[in-house]
Amino acid sequence: MSDDLWRLSAADLARGIAAGHFTSLEATESALARMDAVNQPLNAVVDTLHEDARAAAKAADATLRRTGPLGPLHGVPVTVKINADYGGRATTNGVVAYKDMIAPEDGSVVRNLKAGGAVIIGRTNTPCYSMRGFTSNDLHGQTLNPHDPAITAGGSSGGAGAATAAGIGAMGHGNDIGGSVRHPAFCNGIYGLRPTAGLVPAFNPSQVAERFIVSQMAAVQGPLARSMEDIWISTQAMSGHDPRDIWQIPAGDTFRTPEHGPCKVAIHAETDEGPVDPEVSAAIRQAGEMLADAGYEVVEVTPPSLWEAMEFWLLSLGNEMRAGLGLLMEEHGDWKMKLSYKVLTDGIPEVDTRDGFLKMYARRSELLRKWQMFFEDCPLLVTAVTWTKPMPAEHDVTPDLDYDWFRRATAPMSGTPTLGLPGLSVPVNTRPGRPMGVQLLAGRHQDQRLLQAGVALERAIGQILPVDPVLPS
Repeated sequence: MSDDLWRLSAADLARGIAAGHFTSLEATESALARMDAVNQPLNAVVDTLHEDARAAAKAADATLRRTGPLGPLHGVPVTVKINADYGGRATTNGVVAYKDMIAPEDGSVVRNLKAGGAVIIGRTNTPCYSMRGFTSNDLHGQTLNPHDPAITAGGSSGGAGAATAAGIGAMGHGNDIGGSVRHPAFCNGIYGLRPTAGLVPAFNPSQVAERFIVSQMAAVQGPLARSMEDIWISTQAMSGHDPRDIWQIPAGDTFRTPEHGPCKVAIHAETDEGPVDPEVSAAIRQAGEMLADAGYEVVEVTPPSLWEAMEFWLLSLGNEMRAGLGLLMEEHGDWKMKLSYKVLTDGIPEVDTRDGFLKMYARRSELLRKWQMFFEDCPLLVTAVTWTKPMPAEHDVTPDLDYDWFRRATAPMSGTPTLGLPGLSVPVNTRPGRPMGVQLLAGRHQDQRLLQAGVALERAIGQILPVDPVLPS
């Protein structure tokens, strides 16, 4: 049985370890063996931690015997993204110039996972500077999608998505400023949560300069997993208090006891704001039918404009990058990152005055108010992650890419982060070789509604099992 422990969910592993059916070390050895067997062609994990993981697993087993489990992931093998500080190892963020940038201590994500007893078996790939929806870089190479190497594994948490889908760890940590958890979850046929901004701390000690205000308000940490229970308990584990993060707010019982029953749900399956793939629309409508069967009141209502939100994301984040991260990209980024930066900022108006900045953020208030009023009537929205199926690998750097088409296709996932809204990617209509999914959106601090609707959808979808990677032909 121990050889197959890598197939189990995080929750089942935690229960089995706590009950003494098997040890954390046995679960960890199984996960490491799976990583050794399938990671080489996938290139999902770019910093393997065999010895650290074995030591952590032995410590988890000893702690369990002595005092009981430390948290909901006690003894469970997981992965973290290479842009999260792990003390004593390089936080490369996919950048060649940062290959020796050693973190002085653990950041919030790693600290909280370790404190809860989780066993980190490896660190996953990301695009250069974690600012593309496609995971490849000059330092670590390209991550392949285990379903089909011809399609993208997504990004920027593409390594986490591919690893988790393939059974390398029961949960993968990611972060999201424009879809970077929800997109790889969609592309790899698993679940991915972008929590409300501030619920999960994100401090990195290796960070030399403070991030600018847009990134501070929009970027979040979140889990990717093969089950909703794993999403739930992983977010709980990662939301531990860290006074180093000035934006953190108490999670309270958000990731513990369910409080809400079925509610009114809006379905948004078509739009005239961009390209719409019929398979994406069909998955959204299928999700609506599943929720209706679960007792939700499902209505066809047009939400506030996702493209309008995307325009604000492009304006605010694009201008912030011009003043900071974009300069680093121009100096240290690989050619794909530089081209992707152009896709993000080309033609976006300059905001370079005091009045321009203040007016821009007044616009944010207008947009967020529209969404808050919408969620007063319909607490949940089911829509696309992207209006297209998972795109071909490296599609964002193809010579003939239509920038406006690309921006409109990705608006559902990228428009909402600068408004602070939570979102959940759910693998509706996914099957081996053909990942698909939908996105659920809710108002700020309504994460529990997202999670409960995700659970309702999971009952209809059935179990998501690890995928045996399809190798390039």
